[in-house]
Amino acid sequence: MARKISVSRSIPRLILHTVLIAICAAWLIPSLGLLISSFRTHNLISTSGWWTALLPPFKFTLSNYHYVLTRGHMGISFVNSLIIAIPSTIMPILIAAFAAYAFAWMRFPFKEGLFLVIIGLLVVPLQLTLIPVLRLFNTLGLTGSFVAIWLAHTGYGLPFAIYLLRNFMQDLPGSVLESAYLDGASHPQIFFKLIIPMSVPAIASLAIFQFMWVWNDLLIALIYLGGTESVAPMTVTMSNMVNSYGGGWEYLTAAAFISMVLPMLVFFTLQKYFVRGILAGSVKG
Repeated sequence: MARKISVSRSIPRLILHTVLIAICAAWLIPSLGLLISSFRTHNLISTSGWWTALLPPFKFTLSNYHYVLTRGHMGISFVNSLIIAIPSTIMPILIAAFAAYAFAWMRFPFKEGLFLVIIGLLVVPLQLTLIPVLRLFNTLGLTGSFVAIWLAHTGYGLPFAIYLLRNFMQDLPGSVLESAYLDGASHPQIFFKLIIPMSVPAIASLAIFQFMWVWNDLLIALIYLGGTESVAPMTVTMSNMVNSYGGGWEYLTAAAFISMVLPMLVFFTLQKYFVRGILAGSVKG
C-alpha cells in the first residue's frame, strides 16, 4: 500500500520535471544554435544546419566576431550600451528607493492619491509620450545625447520601480524601524542602514528588469539618440546590420551573441535574489 502511494506521488513530479526540461530545451536549443552559427562561415550556414557543426570535421572561425567588433562597429556600440544602461539602471532605482520609503513609512498629505497616480502611470503606453518628450528635448538641446536617454529611461522605469519597492518595504518588520526611531535614528539613517540592506532582494530583481529593458531597447534609442554611430547602442547597430548586410547571417549571429553575453551574466549573478524580490514585492500591497 505504501509503495502504491509513493508511486502515485512520484508520477506528478515526473510529469512536472519532464515539462520543465522541455521548456528549458525550447529556450536553450535556439541559443545553442545561435552560438554555433556565430563561429561558422557564410557558406556553411547557407548549405547546412548548425547541428552538423557538432560532427567532425570541425570548421569554426573567429572572423565573424572580428568583423562585427571592428568594421561592424559593435565594439563602440557595446561601450555605448554600457554608458546608456548603467546610469539608466542606477538612476531610477535610486530615486524609486527614496520615494518607496516615503510612501511606505512616512506620513505626508495626499500620500495615497499620489501613489494611485503612480499606479495609473503603469498602464500609460510609452508611445504616447515619445513626441511630447522629443519636442521637450529638442527645446532643451538634449536630443542625440546620452543625457536624453538617461532621463527617458529613468522616467519610464520609475512607476514600476516605485510600485515594486514600496510594496516590498511596506512588508518589512515595523518593530525594527520603531526601535530605531526610539533610539533617535533619523530618516536618512534608517533608510541607509536598515531599509537598503533589508531591501537587497527587491533592488536586485528590479535591477535585472531595468537593465534588461534598457539593454534590449531599440525604440527609445532610435527616437532620442537617432542613428548616430558615436552614440548608437548595440540594438541600433544590429538593426543597421540587418538593413546593410541582408543575408550576412554569420555577422548577425555573432553580433546577437555579443549583445546576449552581458545580460546573461547579470541575470545569473543576481538570480538568487530574483524570485525572493519579485514575490515579496508583488504579492501584498
